[in-house]
Amino acid sequence: MIAHDVAIEAEARNCTLSVHADAGLEVGGDPELLRSAFENVIRNAVRYGPSGSAVVITAGRRDWIEITVRDHGPGVPEKDLKLIFEPFYRVDAARDRAGGGEGLGLAIAARAIAVHGGSIEARNVAEGGLEIAMRLPALQRRVAGVSPAAQAA
Repeated sequence: MIAHDVAIEAEARNCTLSVHADAGLEVGGDPELLRSAFENVIRNAVRYGPSGSAVVITAGRRDWIEITVRDHGPGVPEKDLKLIFEPFYRVDAARDRAGGGEGLGLAIAARAIAVHGGSIEARNVAEGGLEIAMRLPALQRRVAGVSPAAQAA
């Protein structure tokens, strides 16, 4: 699990990771590309959230699979919310941080999600923090003897 891999980085920052996911969630596509997308978003949340805070990952199914990653940091200026998914774009406050990245992680995530027919967006949370929501088409399992149209109904 990706959260387990990121846990070492989180522990070093005294952050906690919590995962709340519905059972039976499946998406189709390239597992490594999707892993890269999720890992980049989760590592960013750990890296840019304050030391000692929590990063909350949720996953659920609606008409799609939605995965959200929320930190409890200062958020991002509204003018930058769409721009953070552009290659090499970094929010001014993040540019001064020691150990900051190159500004590619969220761009990689956005591209990987788009390739899989999904979408990604960032929003500030009223109580504080940034939430990244990734939506992907749910994998439709064919039930033996039932047409895909009847299954969708």
